[in-house]
Amino acid sequence: MSAPTESRTEVQQLARFAAQADLSQLSPAALEQLKIRVLDTVGVAIGALDAQPLRAIRALVTADGGTGATLIGGGSASPDHAAFYNAALSRYLDFMDAYLAKRETNHPSDNMGAVLAAAESVGASGREFLTAFAVAYQIHARLSDVAPVRDLGFDHTTQGAFAAGAAAARAMGLDEDQIANAAAICGTANVALRVTRTGNLSHWKGLAYPHVAKEGVFAAQLAAHGITGPEAVFEGNKGFRALAGDYELDWSAEDLEKVTGTIIKKHNAEIHSQSALDAAQDIRAQEGFRADAIAKVELTTFDVAHRIIGGGEEGDKRLVRTKEEADHSLPWMLAVVLLDGRLNPEQYEPERIVADDVQDLMRKVAITPSQEFSDRFPEHMCADLTVTLGDGTVFRAQTDDYEGFTTHPLTWEAAREKFDALAAPFAAADLRERLAQTIHGLEDRPVSALTELLAQVGRERS
Repeated sequence: MSAPTESRTEVQQLARFAAQADLSQLSPAALEQLKIRVLDTVGVAIGALDAQPLRAIRALVTADGGTGATLIGGGSASPDHAAFYNAALSRYLDFMDAYLAKRETNHPSDNMGAVLAAAESVGASGREFLTAFAVAYQIHARLSDVAPVRDLGFDHTTQGAFAAGAAAARAMGLDEDQIANAAAICGTANVALRVTRTGNLSHWKGLAYPHVAKEGVFAAQLAAHGITGPEAVFEGNKGFRALAGDYELDWSAEDLEKVTGTIIKKHNAEIHSQSALDAAQDIRAQEGFRADAIAKVELTTFDVAHRIIGGGEEGDKRLVRTKEEADHSLPWMLAVVLLDGRLNPEQYEPERIVADDVQDLMRKVAITPSQEFSDRFPEHMCADLTVTLGDGTVFRAQTDDYEGFTTHPLTWEAAREKFDALAAPFAAADLRERLAQTIHGLEDRPVSALTELLAQVGRERS
């Protein structure tokens, strides 16, 4: 007989939640949004297939001839290496979903690489894959709600490590004790530094969570072979609570609805920029606007956007030379949207990043945090943008959300438009249609129905 809840450690209670989760617990709205996240994550991953860092990673993970899980674009690797590569694809463009807690931001779709590889490695059903993916969303988001670590100097991948380990183990059909061990191993071993996202950004900005995805699968494999992890990883001496502080979280009361609290990016940019970029598009569409006549750009926004991407405590954002720096520089992103009218993967071509017009306009951008806007975050993502031309003409736009935010959830049809735009260079219309149909009905198919189609991506171009 299992021990009563009060005598079980927190990671054991988390594991019981994961083991008992079932897709039937999701409301119809949550299930639809979960499938939209799968479609969106797959589309973003396909769109990154030609990226140079991903080509290098593919060469690395296939070099040892490992098998067990499919690589998007064809070929195979060991499940942990496949998790790393596929998660890197879905993360590289920085065009995925996000969850906004008051003092933490994460990207729960980062867990898909781990869940997909783990599920495929044991021949799981699509239903089991979706269930484990929903578990990852719940764990990742709830730990970020109650135990933020960003202000302590640690990265959001820290909470995600518990999600990746537990969800990979759940996808493999492991029992409660094994899920607890996987979560404990991965959570203990992956306490990461926030320097990943401060200062001049490196490739690791996009690879930190793929590393966690890889470690989540490997931790689940270890647990499946009887390897144990610290059973008091949360509450024990020098455990997670010693880092994050005390908090209340009853895993027995959790559902699988947190996916409906996540948001999807409209613009190919860091998540806290989305409403400001919408405001820039609004101004650009106003009569009389001329990008070549801009004298100054003034944005008032919430404190988190200012700190992370606006030149606040995480570093000046006006030295922009690479994609990693560009997609985390709000001055650069505002400038390129005011000039080009959009921010999609093509804006991150090396020559566009360093072009004189965007570099010059970026230096005319001033960003100020507002206490009022900060108090309204994360329920609202406020932006008040003013652009002044050289002749004194002023344009202004204000917004507090965007399409894809919690107040305007993305529909399947809108998600399909984004998916098609990203995947079209690598998959013909028929393959894209089969992928979309398979994802939308995945609870009635084996997960291999999805991975077999993902293996065909890149072989046929539209």
